[in-house]
Parts: sequence; C-alpha cells; structure tokens
Amino acid sequence: MKKLVAIKPRVAALIEYEDRTIQPWEVKIAVNAASPKHGTEVADFRGQTPFIEEEFSEEWRMFMPREEGAKGLVFGEMPLGNMIVGKIIEVGDEVVDYEIGDSVCTYGPVMETVIVDGVDNHRLRKMPEGAKWQNAVCYDPAQFALSGVRDANVRAGDYSVIVGLGAIGQIAVQLAKKAGASIVIAVDPIAHRRKVALRNGADFALDPLAVDVGFEIKKLTKKIGADSIIETSGNAAALQGALKGIAYGGTISYVAFGKSFPEGLNFGREAHFNNAKIVFSRAASEPNPDYPRWNRKRIEDTCWDLLMNGYINCEDIIDPIVPFQESADAYVKYVDQNPELSIKMGVALEKGSVHHPKLVPEA
Repeated sequence: MKKLVAIKPRVAALIEYEDRTIQPWEVKIAVNAASPKHGTEVADFRGQTPFIEEEFSEEWRMFMPREEGAKGLVFGEMPLGNMIVGKIIEVGDEVVDYEIGDSVCTYGPVMETVIVDGVDNHRLRKMPEGAKWQNAVCYDPAQFALSGVRDANVRAGDYSVIVGLGAIGQIAVQLAKKAGASIVIAVDPIAHRRKVALRNGADFALDPLAVDVGFEIKKLTKKIGADSIIETSGNAAALQGALKGIAYGGTISYVAFGKSFPEGLNFGREAHFNNAKIVFSRAASEPNPDYPRWNRKRIEDTCWDLLMNGYINCEDIIDPIVPFQESADAYVKYVDQNPELSIKMGVALEKGSVHHPKLVPEA
C-alpha cells in the first residue's frame, strides 16, 4: 500500500505503509479519487507555515511556541491531500450508519486506503447516486468560499469582485452570482482560470498583470466601486487593488491564509479615503460571526447539499486529473512549482477516471 507524503520541504514521494486493523467504531475506505489542498497545505509543504514550530492557542487566541517535546508537522511522514472519495470495504462492529459498499467522501490524505470514525462522524458523507466526485472533493474549499461570501454580505443587486480563481475563488464566483449580485468580476492572471469563471457566473474577468484592477472595477461599476470584494489570493498587490476598487464603506472579505507582506502595501491612499472594512474570513473559526444561527457544521451541511444537488459545478475546477502513481511528481509540478498549470489537482486511483492535463502556459 502506498501514500503521498512530503519527505522534506518541496519534495513529495509515494511511500509504502502497512494497513492496520480497524477499531470497532471505524470504517475502512478504498480510495477511488482524491485531491490536495492548494492553499494552506502548500505553506506546510514549503516549510513556510507557523505550525512547524508553533501552535495556535485557543486560550490565548494567538500563535505560541510548542511545548518542549510537542510534535508539530514532521517532514518524512507529512501526509499530503485533504479530501478523498471511495467505497467502504470494512465496517467496525459498533458502526450502524454505514455498510460495506457505500460510496463516501471524507477528509483524508492521498493514499490507497483511509480509516476514519464511522460513529457520530458527520464529515463521513454518503455520496448520492450519480453525484460527481469532482464536486465531492471540493467539499473543503466550498466551505471557505461560502464563508467568504457570507462574511462579505453579498446581497441582491450588489457589485461583487472575487480575487484569485483557485478552487475557493471559483466557487465564490458561483455563489456570489447565485446570491443575486448584479455584476460579478473575477480577477486572476491565468487566462484559463478566467475562462472557467466566465463559464460559471462571472460577468467580467480581469488580468491584474494587464490592467489596473482597482480602476477597471470603478469603470465597470459606474465609478461606485465594488460593494464586496472576496480576496482569496493572499497577494499584496491584490489587496492594494481591492482597496482601490472598493466602494465607499464596502467590505473586503479576506479569505486567503496570507504570508508576510513585502514593503509597499499602503493603508493610506484609497484605503484611507474609502472607509473600507476588512473582515478576515475563516469558515473553521468558532463561534461563527452569525452564531448561534450559523456554525461550522451548518456551513458544512449547506455546502454538501449544494455540491451534491449540482447547485455548484466543480467539474471545470478539478484540473488536471493525474493517476495516483504519478501523483508525487504532479504535486510538485501543479501544486507547488507551476500552480498556473492547474486550478485544483485531482488524483485518480481508479482506472478510467484520468484525463491528461489540458492546461498550457500562456505565451
């Protein structure tokens, strides 16, 4: 049996593992398809995450040094991937809600088998007949897209902008349009991503390397600016453009897990005059801004329903799809070194699920 891991920073490999016996409350899943996380997981893979030497303290609500001997992220055994789809092949004696043969989706790394709790585990989701696995593996990014759209308070008639068209941004485009935004503007330097966004709800798509995004937003909105901007890229220039393009009193929902910004980000200029509100949006932080009506589970349940009933379309988002035996090299190429060649990489462990990458670099 093999699994995909980071053996050292920016080096992925398939390594062998021994499958263990399941506990009475667990189920074992034979994985058919999987997908890595292109955002925070990449920071882990590159060794740039604070979680290697620190941990986030819920008590202090800040990052704190790990206690001596406490184990953080360890290269050599660091699993890669966060969503899997497959069939249950073993069921523990205490499990009553799942049976052998059930098609399911859950959180898990890219590996041939995954063992998870089968009792009181709402994140072990049964796949309806005919449901698309590409939609299922977007269960995680859909949650952060929905949270970003809600925190931005996108309403009918609004002018809305989504910056960064990875999986989260692509889903946010669809949700913003379906929420009733009259104009949805998508922003990304990669042409293929812009085309996908235009196919799935965006009214306009801007290349930030070719135009002044803030100025274009103002022109497209009759000088008013965007009521809401959902920023998923984590790029300093993107935030500067958002501050320029936001309407007076508008909201920037900052979804990205940002890095240290270089010199040049200026909170004077337009930021000072536009009275912008920046909300740091994260679906997993509790209590939810709309607590007690909303919490993480309600976000998860809502996203799963929207994905399974086809309200959100993720077939265009899972690209490329690579065979499991090529996943280590593909992870380095499409997720780490050349993200412009992908939107969200899929991994097929079942024959017949693979298509070769169709994306090519822009000339």
